Amino acid sequence: MTSKYEAKDIVVLEGLDAVRLRPGMYIGTTGPKGFHHILWEIVDNSIDEISSGFGSTITITLNRDGSATVEDDGRGIPVDIHPTMKKSGVEVVYTTLHAGGKFNNSNYKFSGGLHGVGASVTNALSEWCDVTVNRNGKTYNMRFESLEDGEGKVHGGQVVKPLTQEGSSKTTGTKVTFLPDKRIFGEQQFNFELIAKRARELAFLNKNLKINIIDKIDGNQTTFHYEGGIADFAKYLVEEKTKLFQEPIYIEQEDKDFKMELAVIYTDSYTENCFSYVNNIPTTEGGTHETGARSAITKVFNDYARANNFLKEKEQNFLGEDFREGITIVLSVKMNNVQFEGQTKTKLGNPEARVKVEALTIKGLQEFLSNKKSSSVAEAILNKAKGAAKTREAAKRAKELSRAKNSADNFNLVGKLAASSSKNREKAELFIVEGDSAGGSAKQGRDRSFQAILPLRGKPLNAEKKRIDQVLGNEEIRTIISALETGIGEDFDLSALRYNKVIILSDADQDGAHIRAILLTFFYRYMRELINDGHVFIGLPPLYKVYKKGYEEYVYSDAELPAATARAGKGYLIQRYKGLGEMNPDQLFETTMDPEKRTLIQVTIDDAAEAEKMVVTLMGDDIEARKDYISKHANFDKVDTFMNEYKS
Repeated sequence: MTSKYEAKDIVVLEGLDAVRLRPGMYIGTTGPKGFHHILWEIVDNSIDEISSGFGSTITITLNRDGSATVEDDGRGIPVDIHPTMKKSGVEVVYTTLHAGGKFNNSNYKFSGGLHGVGASVTNALSEWCDVTVNRNGKTYNMRFESLEDGEGKVHGGQVVKPLTQEGSSKTTGTKVTFLPDKRIFGEQQFNFELIAKRARELAFLNKNLKINIIDKIDGNQTTFHYEGGIADFAKYLVEEKTKLFQEPIYIEQEDKDFKMELAVIYTDSYTENCFSYVNNIPTTEGGTHETGARSAITKVFNDYARANNFLKEKEQNFLGEDFREGITIVLSVKMNNVQFEGQTKTKLGNPEARVKVEALTIKGLQEFLSNKKSSSVAEAILNKAKGAAKTREAAKRAKELSRAKNSADNFNLVGKLAASSSKNREKAELFIVEGDSAGGSAKQGRDRSFQAILPLRGKPLNAEKKRIDQVLGNEEIRTIISALETGIGEDFDLSALRYNKVIILSDADQDGAHIRAILLTFFYRYMRELINDGHVFIGLPPLYKVYKKGYEEYVYSDAELPAATARAGKGYLIQRYKGLGEMNPDQLFETTMDPEKRTLIQVTIDDAAEAEKMVVTLMGDDIEARKDYISKHANFDKVDTFMNEYKS
């Protein structure tokens, strides 16, 4: 190896080559999420047009050849020559990174695109990209392809047909068709249901928008358009819950270059749900805008309670958490110069957003409450807060009781938790295991230097249907809280987490699936940051062992079994594992716990609104909604496919 490092050793990537070399830097992953990301980059450009008042309709078409088409009725991409680049606007947008109309506020008042890389990244990662623009009474077309040079290197997004006028047009807009490059993404295809979920969300957030989705492969077609905007969104989110009042409180306020929409509705549930967006981008980790809205709600309703003798002179104000019990908030902010914390764009950092959202929310709520017809809504909210305050006191006593039990020689962990010996939290793992039998095997088979085992002796409480004081009264839940050391709810502290990986390990049967669902519901409701920060996993044990003399193979799904038996050849035997407890310690470690061989699924929340709907449907009180969902979606072949796709 040479020790020389000279200027000639520095590689300069021309044009879009950097995107193809390191696609993860631009789209996160080349898996399903990144594959769909390049579609949303084009859709987001159309959304920005419509959000700025140009056009009203977007049509997404999934074509038979695997390509996708996005068409809007906006102004159309500029076709004139750029003064410094000496290229048409279309060519600049599709071939130059950090180029676009969103770096100043003259063309797009509000935009989710901050870096000007969207269209060019999609072009770079496509086999070909075809752009048609209707503008100035004319129709223009341009085509790009990813081409190999003489050395076999592929250069993405090369112009193969310059911008050409092809006729006249009475309409305006842009139509983009692109085929994701199999050399980057493999044999993936666009998922109609996944696209429909995001399209529905965008239609809720932009009440002047109509989104059509056409799947020419399967013949599916749907349209989303909501005149009520985020008010309709709030109703959609709680449609399977018991509402305290039927119509959401809806506020729409604007202050110079800042626009806010807020919808608030209450149900008889016990937890808060806040879904916030900035320029149509989901801010799943919240931020300053959420803080402003919560602060305003607390202030206005406490003031109303005082003014209307709901709170007596000597009584203390309600706390913010009292008003958050059972609340569902949808908050959409449109603003300039957005500052997101981290590259994932999931938490708003602008300090001025808190001030503006708080002021606009106070103004809007005061206007709402000034109407006498709103008194019944206000009374329902204040009664809910009053009940929550009592629950808070009960929960406080339950927490104190729980802490007292824990401090007494870790009372509720004695005989249960087999702790790891290492103090290295980054490496430490906690396996939450179903049953004492499996727990015994796991304790014997584990690597005790970094793996801890917590057996569950019964099913934990379904946190979806219980108040926090009831949740804290469940011994199995208290055991989990004690083991993790983070606290829950308002007291949750991620920095105190004892284990970097929390792995749910249950049998591959209905009871095991139920336990997984219960635990995930608890984490989602009371330790959501644990999921958001990537600490929760599901362990996948094998279903079968195929073996004969000199040969054995573990099989993790029914779909894998035929291939495994074929590899084994004649004379094989099959062992079916009905539960983790049937494996001896060495087998359990080798198949399910060994970091070098095991299969783990990381639990993530890519779409908070859809995750909320799923938890409510599967774990809530609406039995008919649950039956409908299961009858529509239950497909065990898909479960096998899912397991195969996510084995790592």
